[in-house]
Formats: sequence, structure tokens, C-alpha cells
Amino acid sequence: MPLLRLQRVLSAPFVTFEGIEGSGKTTQIRRLSAHLTAKGVPHLVTREPGGTPLSDEIRALVLVPREETVFPEAELLLYEAARAQHVRGRILPALLSGRAVLCDRFCDATTAYQANARGLEASLVERLNRFAAGGLVPTLTLLFDLPPEEGFARIKGRGSAADRLERESLDFHRAVREGYLHLAVRDSERFVRIDGAASEEEVSRSVLRTVAQRFGW
Repeated sequence: MPLLRLQRVLSAPFVTFEGIEGSGKTTQIRRLSAHLTAKGVPHLVTREPGGTPLSDEIRALVLVPREETVFPEAELLLYEAARAQHVRGRILPALLSGRAVLCDRFCDATTAYQANARGLEASLVERLNRFAAGGLVPTLTLLFDLPPEEGFARIKGRGSAADRLERESLDFHRAVREGYLHLAVRDSERFVRIDGAASEEEVSRSVLRTVAQRFGW
């Protein structure tokens, strides 16, 4: 059965976490996972690009800094290849088994980064997103929004080496943020914008309040 038709019979929520670099989404996905574990809610935590051995190899290809120019078209196709494997090998089996899925980035990231910031044709990017994901759409998308300047400061504060995308210019990350905000307005029923500039505890309370309202968690 095609994935688009399968989604109509899926009962488990598919929740994605989106935002610019340094937005805190990875911290919040861990906190929500701990909350669900304490409540006995079966779930899977995963990320993009990645999630399967092949997709993790593609992640390394995409994110490791290199002297060779990575052209936007090549970057886009690598992300979509990782997604195609991830959806079919990890996300869909979890949803079909009744487990909720918490995913750090999904198709919206590709639209924000590759279409809005890289300048690739948005309609092409979204067609490839649908193809790679088999039409699978998140039940809920949490957008952790904050100014890129603050995201950059957080990245520098980590003390670890920045990956290839984290090394992009401030203007690039401003364009990514603009892309996300446009998507949130366009699909306001699926997106919930969360103030990523708030304290970690305040952000966590916003996340828990949102998922409690949507899913009773």
C-alpha cells in the first residue's frame, strides 16, 4: 500500500521538531522523550538526516566540513535519499506498530534550508520532499523560533567544532528562519511556534502543554 494511503490508517502521532541551528530543539526532544517514558507512552526518537545506518552515512557526507564545494542540487538530493531510507526503514515501521515518533527535523527543514536559503525552486523541493517521504506528513510540527544571532551564540558556547551548515553566514540562517516562519503561517494547523529564546524550562512547559492538548500526553 502506498505511504500516502497508509497514513490514513495510522493512529500514532508523528511529531517533528524544527528550527534554526542552536534553537534548542534537540534538548527539547530529549525532555519530551523522558516525559513520555515516565508516562509509559511507547515512542521512537530519531533525526534527519539519519535514523538508519545508510542515512547516518549520508548525514556525515552532508554535514562534515570539506574544501570541495557542495552544490545545492547535490545537497538536496542527499537529504532526500537519506529521508527515503529513513521513512521506510524506521519511521513508518514505528508508526505502524503504534509507537509515536519524535523526529528532529523533517521535510520542512529541507524547504527552509534548500529552497528558502539556498534558492532552489520551492515547488521542486516540495515535490521531492513528497516523493522521498511517500506523502507522509507530520501530525504536529513544533517550531522553535529565535533570532539567528542568539542561535550562533549558543553554538559557540558549546565548545565543539561547528558542522558545515553551522558555519554558514548569518544571512543564510536569517533566510532559513524566514522560510520556517512562512511555512508556519501557511500550515498553521500543523505548526505550533514556540519561543526558543525563553529559558529551557519555559520552552519545555510550552512543549508539554502543546502535546497534552493535542494528544493527551
